[in-house]
Amino acid sequence: MLSKKKFTEVLDIIADMFPEAHGELTSDTPFQLLIAVILSAQATDKGVNKATPALFAAYPDSKSLAQAAVSDVERLIKTIGLYRSKAKNIIRTAIMIEEDFGGQIPQDKDLLQTLPGVGRKTANVVLGDAFGIPGIAVDTHVERISKRLQLVKQSATVTEVEEKLMKVVPEEEWITTHHRLIFFGRYHCTARAPKCTACPVLPYCHFGGKLSSK
Repeated sequence: MLSKKKFTEVLDIIADMFPEAHGELTSDTPFQLLIAVILSAQATDKGVNKATPALFAAYPDSKSLAQAAVSDVERLIKTIGLYRSKAKNIIRTAIMIEEDFGGQIPQDKDLLQTLPGVGRKTANVVLGDAFGIPGIAVDTHVERISKRLQLVKQSATVTEVEEKLMKVVPEEEWITTHHRLIFFGRYHCTARAPKCTACPVLPYCHFGGKLSSK
């Protein structure tokens, strides 16, 4: 398993590779970010960003979306995977925000997860990017990188990956580390064709070392 010291060295390398790493979902308000993150489940940020301008033009806030017809929302987001269930979820989320939270997004991880379509990852993203509340959102990229580097066991759950990262990364760096690991996984250490031979992290990487030796 990779030690905390070596993982910190890896993070320094990744920071040099992607110093401007950031969330790539477009939004103008915390509410819009929340909706965009819900829509991004099993979809690409690029695909979501193509659909949300029209959606947010029609329903810019929770009050307007709470009154929307499901068929109208489906029409606006039909290019996104699972759009039917997502349309229902985002409308129900808007209704709950209006009725249960006074039109304000709760700045609490547990309360956020009571909203339809919001899991732990979504809650961490929204709290971090919209409100600056520290958290590490473990998506497929963060999980893949953590396991390839052997920071955690291959059998580790998403929650275990998150807990391990929170232990080895200082809290004030959780949000930036989350974004840098995503960029590293999305643009360099990809799922199907990782750039191992040109990777500055290779000396630390068990996965890349095995590929290079073949």
